[in-house]
Amino acid sequence: MKEREIVREDEKGVPLTDVFADWSKKYGDVFTYCLGPKRRIALNGYGAIHEALVKNAENFSSRPPGSDILSPDEKALGIVQEPYGPKWKKQRKFTLMSLRDFGVGKRSMEGKILEEARALGDEICTTDGRAFSITQMMQNAVANVICSIVFGCRYEYDDASFKALLKSMNGLLSGNILGYLAILFRPLRVLPGFSKSYQDVKQNQDKVVDHIKDKIREHEETFDPNDIRDFIDAFLLESKKVQRDENSTFNEQEHEAIVYQLFLAGTDTTSTTLRWALLYMILHPDIQGKVQQEIDSVLGPNLEPSMKHRSQVKEKFRRMMHNHPDQSNHMPYTEATLAEVLRMAPVAPLSVPHATSNDTVFRGYNVPKDTAVVVNIWSANHDPNLWPEPDNFDPTRFINDAGKYVKSDKVITFSMGRRVCLGEQLARMEIFLIFTSLLQRFTFKLPEGAPKPSEKGIHGGIYQPVPFKMMAEQRE
Repeated sequence: MKEREIVREDEKGVPLTDVFADWSKKYGDVFTYCLGPKRRIALNGYGAIHEALVKNAENFSSRPPGSDILSPDEKALGIVQEPYGPKWKKQRKFTLMSLRDFGVGKRSMEGKILEEARALGDEICTTDGRAFSITQMMQNAVANVICSIVFGCRYEYDDASFKALLKSMNGLLSGNILGYLAILFRPLRVLPGFSKSYQDVKQNQDKVVDHIKDKIREHEETFDPNDIRDFIDAFLLESKKVQRDENSTFNEQEHEAIVYQLFLAGTDTTSTTLRWALLYMILHPDIQGKVQQEIDSVLGPNLEPSMKHRSQVKEKFRRMMHNHPDQSNHMPYTEATLAEVLRMAPVAPLSVPHATSNDTVFRGYNVPKDTAVVVNIWSANHDPNLWPEPDNFDPTRFINDAGKYVKSDKVITFSMGRRVCLGEQLARMEIFLIFTSLLQRFTFKLPEGAPKPSEKGIHGGIYQPVPFKMMAEQRE
C-alpha cells in the first residue's frame, strides 16, 4: 500500500496557507500532515483541487467526523457538516429550492438588498465627514438580508435583540483558537486555558441558537400553511408533510442547525468581503475613480443598480434589455474589480474541511475513508502561474482586449464541486448591489494623516482586513 510521506514540521506564527504553499514546493500539491493525533490531506493549486472536488467528487465530497462550530448540536449536522449521502442531498436540495422561492436570484431579492444598501448609506451619512469604522454597519446590513429570508423580518440597527445577536455571532467568529481546538478534540475541554476558551465559544453559540429557537417558536404559533412567509415556515411545512415518517430528517434539531448555518455562514463572510472591497478602493483611489466613472455612465446619480446592470447576466435579463443590446456588457470594470477582490481576499482561504466518503486512490496515493481533506483555496487564487504578480490588486486581469469582463473559473473563492458554497448566488448579489450603491453615493478615503492599512489581512476563523477607519465623502 503506497502512502504519502507524513509532514510533521512546525511553523509558528505563519498562516497555514503560506505554510502549505511552502510545503507544496517540497512535497508536491498533495501531502499528508498531522493536526494533533489526526492525519489530514492538503490539496494545493487549482489542478489538484479541481481533480479531487470535481473529477473525483464521489470520493471527496464528505465531511470529517467530529463536531464543528457550524454544528450547534452534535446530533444535528445541518447541511454544512452532514456527511455526503442521501440525507445531505435531500436537505441541500430543499434549502436551495426554498432560497429561490424567497427571492435568491430574483428581482424581489434585489429590493431587499437595496433596502439595506440605502439604510447603510443613510447610516454612513450620520458620520458627517468624521473617521469611522464600517465593520458593524456592514454586518448590520448583510445580517438583515439573511434575517429577511430566514426570519421574514429586518431589524433596526439599534434594536437591542439584534445587537445582542450580532455580538454573540462576533464572539463566535473571532473566538480564541483554543476554543475551536477544544471543539475538535474533546479531551482538551478539561485542560486549563482550553476550558475557558471552550466555554466562551459555547456560550456565544448558545445565545445565537436561543435566538433562533425563539424565532422558530414564534413561527410555530402563527404558522399558516397557506401563507409561507420565510425559510422557517417552509421548513415547518415540510416537516408537517413528513411527520409520520420515522426516518424523516426534517426535525426540530435539523431545523435549528440549518437556520444557524445560514445565518452564521451568510453574514460575516459577505460583510467581510465588502469591507475588503472598500479597503482596496481606499488604497487604490485610481481604481475607485474608474469604478465610479462607470457607475455614473450607466446609472447616473439617481438610478439604483440592478443585477441586469452586471456585465454577464442571465438570458431572462437580456430579454428584458432587448431595446438596449449594447448594455449586455456595460459594467465590465466594476465586475472585474469585484472579481479581483474575491481572488485577492478569499474569506475562507482553507474552506470547510472535506473528507473522503470512500477508501480511494488519488494521484497514486491511498487515502482511507473519512480522512479530512483541507482545500487550500488561497493557493489557487494566488498561483503566480495563473495570476502574474498575484499579490498586486489589478482588475484588468479580467478585462479582455475588447474591454469586456471575462469571468474566470480559476477563482474558486466559493470552492467548487458538490460542496460549492450554498449561498454563492446570494453573496454575489449582495456584493455587487451594495458595493455599487455605496460607490454611487460616496467616495471613500483614508483619514488625513492616517497610515495606510496593510493589504495583508488577519488569518483566523475567516480572513479579514486589519482594523481600519475611513472617511466617506458624499458625491454630488
